[in-house]
Amino acid sequence: MTQTLNWQTCAFEELAPADLYRALQLRQNVFILEQECLYPDLDDLDQPAVHFLCWQGPELVAYQRCLPPGISYPESSIGRIIVTPAVRGVQLGRQLVQRGIDYNLARWPEHDIRIGAQAHLQPFYGSLGFATVGEEYLEDGIMHAPMLYRRSAQPGV
Repeated sequence: MTQTLNWQTCAFEELAPADLYRALQLRQNVFILEQECLYPDLDDLDQPAVHFLCWQGPELVAYQRCLPPGISYPESSIGRIIVTPAVRGVQLGRQLVQRGIDYNLARWPEHDIRIGAQAHLQPFYGSLGFATVGEEYLEDGIMHAPMLYRRSAQPGV
């Protein structure tokens, strides 16, 4: 990755139409086309979410959304985590998820963070402090695992 990364964090209402389009396009390209998973991506959770976009020049190379407690789970959550194939393998996913963890803990400090991780990514999320907290389950044709990041895992909590 030679070009500088530019990070953007914004509420749904703050997303420029062109940026929202790029985010939805990236989600479609990875989750629906690359992973061959037909599911309703437009799930009415984008509106209450805070969106993280990572740009390398004009290209959107990573994305995730953070949700407040009580929307998907009693805890806050992070989802739609994507790194485009062109920049995988350079730890950008780690940076992206860590930004989400930091954001959620700062914004909703009384809440843990819950994710529905693709099962094969449990070691990755585990290395960032998430623990599997239940049985794997099938969602949209892909095995997932419920994982939890406990705020008490943070120093000083």
